[in-house]
Parts: sequence; C-alpha cells; structure tokens
Amino acid sequence: MSVVALAIDALLPALDVIGFSIGVTDPVDNQLLIIMIFLGLGVGPLIFGPISDSLGRKPIVYLGFAFFILASFICIYATSLEMMVAGRILQGIALSAPRTISIAMVRDVYQGDFMARIMSFITVVFLLVPMVAPAMGKWILDTYNWQAIFYVQLIFALLVSLWFWRRQPETLSVANRIPFSKTIFVDGMKELIKYKRTLGFTVISGFIVGSFLVYLSTAQQIFQEQYELKEEFPFIFAGLAITIGTSTFLNGTLVLKFGMEKMVTTFLITYFCISILYVFLFANTGNPSVEILLLFFGLQFFAIGFLFGNLRALAMEPIGHIAGIGAAITGFISTLMSVPISTFIGRYVNDTALPIFIGFSICSMLSIGILYYLKMSVKEKFAKSV
Repeated sequence: MSVVALAIDALLPALDVIGFSIGVTDPVDNQLLIIMIFLGLGVGPLIFGPISDSLGRKPIVYLGFAFFILASFICIYATSLEMMVAGRILQGIALSAPRTISIAMVRDVYQGDFMARIMSFITVVFLLVPMVAPAMGKWILDTYNWQAIFYVQLIFALLVSLWFWRRQPETLSVANRIPFSKTIFVDGMKELIKYKRTLGFTVISGFIVGSFLVYLSTAQQIFQEQYELKEEFPFIFAGLAITIGTSTFLNGTLVLKFGMEKMVTTFLITYFCISILYVFLFANTGNPSVEILLLFFGLQFFAIGFLFGNLRALAMEPIGHIAGIGAAITGFISTLMSVPISTFIGRYVNDTALPIFIGFSICSMLSIGILYYLKMSVKEKFAKSV
C-alpha cells in the first residue's frame, strides 16, 4: 500500500514543472495529476477484487505491479495533459490491486476491533511514505528531472514485490475460494447491499476521503503559490503527515479499549467542529498566517487518523465471506464519491484555503447524519427483536 502513497506524494513538488513540460496552461489543471490516480484506484478493484476471490490474493498483487510498471512508462513519455492523465489513471488501476488485496488479506485473517488495530498499523506504514516522499521528489527533481521520479517509483515497486513474494503467505485457502463466473460481481453486489452498515460506513468513508483528497490535490498550490513556501513545502507536508500517523498509531491501542464505532463517532464530531470553527473565523478574510493554517490542518488530520482505518474496518466487518469483492465494491463506491467531491471543491481553491474547510465542514456534517441514521437503525432492530 505504501507504493500508492509514493506514486501520489513524490509527484507533488513537481506538479508545476510537469505541467509546464506537457503544455498545461491553467495551473488548476495540475490537480488532475493527483485526482485522476484516485479514479483508477476506484475503478481497478472491480477487476481485481472478484478475481482474487477465485484465484487467490498473491497472484493479483503481482499482476497489479506489472501493470503499474507499464503505466509508469506512459507517464514518463507523456507529451500532453491527456496522455499524462491516462497514465495516471492506469497507475491507479494497477495500484488498486495491492491496495485492495491488502485489505482483503487483513479481513481473511482478522476480525472485529483487532482487525481495526491491524489496519491502523498498516495505515501508519502507509503514512510514513508521505513524510519523506515530497522531500525525496524535490531532491530528485532538483538533481535530475521529473521523469526520474517515476523511475524511482518503479524501483520501489520492484523491491516491494520481491519482499511480498518472500515474506507474505497466501491468506485465502483453496477451500474458501469462490469459482469465477460472469455474475460474480453482480452476486457480490446483491450480497453486499444486504448489509446497511457496510454501505453506510462506505459512504461516510467516501465523504472523508473526498474532503482529504482536496487537500492532497491543492497542497502544492496553497503552500508553494499562495504562501510562496516552495522550499519549505516538503517539510510542511511531512509535518502534517506526522499528525495523521500519530493518531493512526494511537488508534491501534485505543480502538481495543473503546471500540471502532465510538472512535468514529467522537472524531467525526471533532472533525466537523474544527472545520466549522475555521470557516467561522476566516470566512470574510484572506488566508491567515501559515502558522494558524498549519494548526487547523494539523488538528483536522489528527482527527482523520482515527477515521480511516476504523471506517474501512466497520464497512468490512459484516462481509468477511466475500472479502475480495467486498473490498472492491466498497473501495469503488468511496472513490466514486471522493473524486468528484475533490474535483469540484478544488476548482475553488484559487486565492485562499477557505474552500477546503468549507468542504471539510459539509462532508463531515453529512457523515454525522449517516452515522446517526445507522445508530438509530440498530436501536430499532434491537427494539423489534426484544
């Protein structure tokens, strides 16, 4: 999963340089180099998830990395925005294999709050890459060129593939595999929609990922252009990644004490309160000082760290018997939501960071509404059973 983070974050310092090289005239279009890889990450699981339920987990991971290498060469030789976007979408489709199958493999082996604990630790490793990737990307850009960033990604992917082959056993036994058929996706979807909580937590995940994706796609624009902190940007990005990593690491311990749902409830409300406070304070002003902005971003991302793993674990909990196709469909739904959300909000991030916090506020408010609905449904079901 860390290869996904590298493919996204190492490119951030080079967005304007790549845009100039391939003839981009509107700087806002540079956001597409980040957003479109998420489109691929959403579509790809629909291919790889069902196949992994039939053929096993490990072969699909290898297949994904092979396609990633091909897609990376498309990006390296891109001469237009359209060709680069196509390459990034294909990179996302390819990387959706290790990203989705990793989650399915966790569900094959673990369940309940302990599954959330394992996902938290995986997310910590996933978040270690953003701490160093932008700085690494900037060093490569300054020393060589933007194409070299993609070559480094290829080397990293090959090393991870080798490590995965040597160290990770297959988690889906032959007895638990589902014979592949033309209707495997339809059958999986019919099974998944029976679980209201799975769908509910998947939609909440879509809102949270979508709002966070706005930050990822506009961070370079905000700090390098609005605040003119080009040299400091990699270190700012790394510092904010540490806040997410810290809370995700803490979640691995706290979730066993308080449970997934309580953690999600607490930090969804926290997420909303922080964002609405920023909107209230700076709605009629320009950007605050960079220190204030970093404080609010840090608090937001600290809350997010308690949401990512728990939301995915809550969504996967009822569907362990179809973990591959379940991880694929839930990932597709959340990404299908997050890409248009981030694209729409990102278009308004021109002179100020305010639209990001408005997006945080709306997405978290809708998520709280869905969570309340799910809680009420459980109470009604319990009352009827009594």
